[in-house]
This record gives sequence, C-alpha cells and structure tokens, in this order.
Amino acid sequence: MRIALIKGDGIGVDVAEAAMAVVESALQKTGFARPSYDEIHAGAGYFSETGLDIEVDGEHRAEAADAIFLGAIGLPSIRHEDGTEVSPHLRLRDSFGLYAGVRPVKAYPNAPQRLADPRAAGIDLVILRESTEGLFYSAATHKRSLVVNDDEVQDILRITRKTTTKLHQFAFNLARKRRERGRSGKLTCVDKANVFTSLAFFRQLFDEVKANNADIPVGYNYVDAQALDLVRKPWEFDVLVTENMFGDILSDLAGGLVGGMGMAACAEIGDSNGLFQPAHGSAPDIMGQDKANPLAAILSGALMLDYLAEKLDQPDLSDAADLINAAVMSGFQSKALRPMEFGGDMGTRAVTEQVMSAIEEKPRLQSSVGA
Repeated sequence: MRIALIKGDGIGVDVAEAAMAVVESALQKTGFARPSYDEIHAGAGYFSETGLDIEVDGEHRAEAADAIFLGAIGLPSIRHEDGTEVSPHLRLRDSFGLYAGVRPVKAYPNAPQRLADPRAAGIDLVILRESTEGLFYSAATHKRSLVVNDDEVQDILRITRKTTTKLHQFAFNLARKRRERGRSGKLTCVDKANVFTSLAFFRQLFDEVKANNADIPVGYNYVDAQALDLVRKPWEFDVLVTENMFGDILSDLAGGLVGGMGMAACAEIGDSNGLFQPAHGSAPDIMGQDKANPLAAILSGALMLDYLAEKLDQPDLSDAADLINAAVMSGFQSKALRPMEFGGDMGTRAVTEQVMSAIEEKPRLQSSVGA
C-alpha cells in the first residue's frame, strides 16, 4: 500500500513517525508488507522557507496514494499577511472531497475523566463532521469570502444537496456498523435548524435519507443544546452528524471529556481518498522533546488501516487495526500507558514502544491475502 506522508510542523513530525512505526508493527503481525511512503513537505515551516504551503506536485502525489497521513500543520509565529494560519490540509479536504470527518470519542480506563458521574467511564461515541462545506467553505485558504474590506467581512455557510446527502448516508451506515458491534447505533442530527435556512436544509436532507434507513434510531439536537448534553449526559449518544464548524467545536469539547486532544483521532474520508491525522495542533513548544502524546496519531493509524481494508478489498487489514486498538485499551487497563499529557512518566518514544510491545505479545495473525 502507498501512503502519502505529510509530517508537517511541530510535534506533527514526532507523532507521525510514532504512528507509522505502530502501523508497521501491526501489519507485520498480520502478515502484510511494510507500506511504501511518499513523504510530502508541507506546512508553516515549509512555507517560511519556500513561500509555498505544500510542494509543487504535493497535492497530485497525495491524491495518487492509497491514503494520506498527516502529523500536524501550523505554527503560531508563521501566518499569512491577513493573520490566518497556513492551512494546506484544508485545501486537500476541499480538493479531494473529503466530506466525512470521523472523530471517535472514547473513554479509556485509568485515563483522566473530567466528569464525576461514573457513567462517563463508558463514553464511546463518534462525531461525524462534514469537512468540505459549512462555514469552513469560506476558510481563508479558499478565498471565497463575499465581502472583505476595512469596514466589513462576510463569509458563506454553504450546504449542498450532493455533499450533505452523501454525508448523511455515511452517517446512517456508520451507525449501522456500530449497532452490529453492540452499540446503540442511535444517530443524532445536530444543527441550528430553528435559526438558519441553510441548517434547516441540512435537517431536511437528513430526513430524506432517514426515510430509506428506517432500521436506525434517530434523534435531533440544536448545537447549543448538544454542547450542554455532551457535558450532562454524553453516554446517551452514539453517532452525531453535524455541520463543519459545529463539528470542529463539539469534537474538541468531547475530546476534553476523555482526557484531552492527545487522544483525538480523526479520519477525513471522501469517495476516492482518505486523510488521517490526530485532531490536535502542532504544539511547537514541545517539538522534539519526547513529551508529545502520540496516541491520537496512533489511533488515527488504526482508522487508516480500517479504511484501507475496504478500499483495497483486503479485509484482513482490519485485523491490524484491531491489534492497535486492543493494544491501546490493554495499555490503559494495565496502567502500562502513562502519557506525560496525563501527568504520567512516559514520553512519545516510551508510549510508542509500549503499544508496539503489546502488539508483539499478541498471537501472530497470518493474513489470508498475504503481502
């Protein structure tokens, strides 16, 4: 398999390397060959050196790969003249139509829990964020603002039938898969349909898709009420589907409930391409200091393997993803994983080595497909 690897900025370099080491360990355990990598230079650091936010042919090479893995992008000290961040990854989402932003939110034993209610130990939900439209349609990198002058700026919140219908069908399919694995499979549409015509349209399209998915239980919540409910009763939710900006905010809130952004994995999936990355920032203040928590990137690597299992029609790749997920879970259960982010004594390398060690301890699984 061919992976376009964009390490990016700050700790993106550290965690991307950690994730690929774990992915290779899981692949070896299941009988698959090591991936081939096409490393693509991009990010704020690259911009400061070259004036480009990604290599000249970087987008084409990323599109040609089986999957894209991204460490992190952005440096606070390097901005465009208008003050906005260097954001080539937003353009990749847009260019490749990566409409389905999958943000798992899962509580792990012995990881910090911010809620006192014992039910918080069972948090296990997915926020599905539309990733190409909504308010991010007007992200500065796209240059789509309606009005920009010294007196006024107007941005567009865009909802289209084509993209949103695909998003909602993806959401129902995801809810169905989770139901088959023992979760409730309830799908909640999160919007602000009572105020914005665009988001009333978002809900209308949800209802149209719902008509052909009667087996999936559904619910509705306005985004402000959903933010409240993620603090009051997050254990009552399974899959949330929402607009781009709402999903950006809610997924960070939810990440805080289960320890922090160091556990926030992310998949951006379209019809032909998939991009995988930790949802956290580049934290340049700790770059190269062996302090970053690599687990969000490692768990994003597992999401990538699950995606490739379907894309490449090699279902045994999901066994490799399961090995990674099981290694992280068992590591927390046994207190063998103690990231510094959570006040523990383990840096990036130690956490990575522990996950790889747990994978190695599992009985060897031989792929039926082969390398």
